[in-house]
Amino acid sequence: MQAILAMTEQTNWQKTQRNATQHGQTYSLTKLPKLHIKELLRKNMLEEWQTSWKNDDTGRKIFNTMPSVSLLSTNWIREDVIFFFQHGPFPAYLKRVHLSDSDYCSCGGISTALHYATECVYTVFWHMRKPAPNFEQEWLKRVANNLVSRQKIRRIIKFISENRDIFRPP
Repeated sequence: MQAILAMTEQTNWQKTQRNATQHGQTYSLTKLPKLHIKELLRKNMLEEWQTSWKNDDTGRKIFNTMPSVSLLSTNWIREDVIFFFQHGPFPAYLKRVHLSDSDYCSCGGISTALHYATECVYTVFWHMRKPAPNFEQEWLKRVANNLVSRQKIRRIIKFISENRDIFRPP
């Protein structure tokens, strides 16, 4: 039923447009179908949002992993967000936001999300291959798009959250 109504609205709009072009009549934008207007507004909003996201200075770590805006859900759970946005129980993050004096892990490394995923002795069970320094962003994108890697990340974050005391610097 909705499909028939949409086709009827589109046909009416096409007739109005045809009359305007053939007989020199102007047509009002208010006669456009609501769905058409909504789609135009949606496209315009997404273009503005994408331009703002691309040209802004904030959120660059997130931008490097997710360069395109979307109205669709990423289906990421809490642990995914903590790891990829690097806002969580990482001493490097806590120092950056002035909640800690040190950015070192108790194993001696600088405790970033990448440290826990690739080299921390406490998370060795879930380690992944460490990327070359100039390929870190590409590595993050690949991990974000690989369900097995994301499962490892989720386990690491849960382990860190449940055992915060062993990750504090000495």
